[in-house]
Amino acid sequence: MRAYGFTEVGGPEQEAFLDVAVPEPGPGELLVRVRAAGVNPGDWRLREGSYGVAGPAVLGREVAGTVVAVGPEVTGFAVGDEVFGGCPGMVGGWAEQALVTASFAAHRPDALAPEAAAVLPVAAGTAHDALNDLGLPAGATLVVNGAGGGVGIPVVQLARARGITVVGVAGPAKHDLVARFGAVPVAYGDGVLDRVRAAAPDGVDAVFDLVGGAALRTVAELVEDRSRLLSIADKPLVAELGGRTVERDRSTAVLDRLAQLVVSGQLDPHVTQVRPLAEAGAALAEVEGGHAVGKVVLVP
Repeated sequence: MRAYGFTEVGGPEQEAFLDVAVPEPGPGELLVRVRAAGVNPGDWRLREGSYGVAGPAVLGREVAGTVVAVGPEVTGFAVGDEVFGGCPGMVGGWAEQALVTASFAAHRPDALAPEAAAVLPVAAGTAHDALNDLGLPAGATLVVNGAGGGVGIPVVQLARARGITVVGVAGPAKHDLVARFGAVPVAYGDGVLDRVRAAAPDGVDAVFDLVGGAALRTVAELVEDRSRLLSIADKPLVAELGGRTVERDRSTAVLDRLAQLVVSGQLDPHVTQVRPLAEAGAALAEVEGGHAVGKVVLVP
């Protein structure tokens, strides 16, 4: 079958269309006919070798599709079910058929389009888990560093749905977007701490960083209790600063909850591009270059 991935670890020049065998579902796995697959920064990071996966490998961490085979030790799913979820090892989704981890899969409601469902497991799932980790009550103030990105937009929405005030640090081009989803936008760069404090005069209860580097080091100053500092962008630095990363809860229950939030109108997956698999390279280049606004989806 046709798929898109990389032949060996490296830059975009290693990407290629691949002719691969249809995988067989092992214990705890589903085989689905892919209807839509999400594009994430983790895809190009995997290609570059950040996760220790050697090529050749098929890219794609999350999909929505129709179950065509059920592996051993799987309950609750049957051939013909419409599902969405994460791929084993976070690879294999950009193909005509893909494996899905049954414990990180859910039935797709009729009211949830495949293109919207396909982008929930990674970005929205991370946002959900970060907020659960922080455990902020209604009325608390959260700073999201990188609020205009793929994880930033769902975390803003999910936090607002919990009654949390959000200050969103983002580039000026994304301020209208950040504000539309309910955050108070402030600009990156010199003076960012003053701008955040002006936007949150009663103080900041937690910081969720999606940028890393010098920007993380700066916003860390907003919280004295570094257990209230999370980052998924720079694990070594956040540990050095006394903060931590997000512990993912890759479960059916989380996906069911996210689907309910979308159907009820409390979460907009913000899919802005739906492209054919033939354009996978261009789609990934746009995400890798930081030019994509909203979520990008591939359709085989």
